Amino acid sequence: MFTGIVQGKGTVFSVVKRRVVSDVTTPAGLTFGIELPDAEGLLRGASVAVNGVCLTATGISGNRVQFDVIPETLQRTNLGSLEVGSPVNIERSLKMGDELGGHLLSGHIMGVGVVTRAVPVGDGRDLTIQCPENLLKYIHEKGYIGLNGASLTVGLCNGAEINVHLIPETLRLTTFGAVEVGDEVNVEIDSMTQTVVATVERMLKQENQEGTA
Repeated sequence: MFTGIVQGKGTVFSVVKRRVVSDVTTPAGLTFGIELPDAEGLLRGASVAVNGVCLTATGISGNRVQFDVIPETLQRTNLGSLEVGSPVNIERSLKMGDELGGHLLSGHIMGVGVVTRAVPVGDGRDLTIQCPENLLKYIHEKGYIGLNGASLTVGLCNGAEINVHLIPETLRLTTFGAVEVGDEVNVEIDSMTQTVVATVERMLKQENQEGTA
């Protein structure tokens, strides 16, 4: 589990294509080498959120950590666009007793949004994100949303577009200070919101069925 409180920016230092052992012509995904802001105490097999995607550390050398990523993950997230030098948001997994400063996230990306507007506002920055249609029922003004692994509060909602307001500290610790119009961002809705929406939908469906019986 993660909190959506990004701990710093990592940098991709290598991208290696992997192949299926039994069929060398079939891609098996990529292995990313990422230099973390701090890998102290990180063990092989531990989970790390990279741009909000829960990945498993498969090799560690100092702060340089390797992660294997399967084709399914590359297709469903923005990790497929990473290249050497790309910055990424990093969060280590939540430990018992850690402060929960954001909201609980699993690192399972539900869709990819697109930045349609990015403007400076004082020392901060406002972003407009076009979100996937199937996620709109979970998104509301002043609610939480996970974008590239960061726990953010939703501003105005206008159709499929939402606004998020970023303070200077968020810009310092994350990659959002450098995102541009057209960039993709990973979107995750927390499990509590998903459960509430699913429960309400089920109750309304049951009431409608009873009303027409």
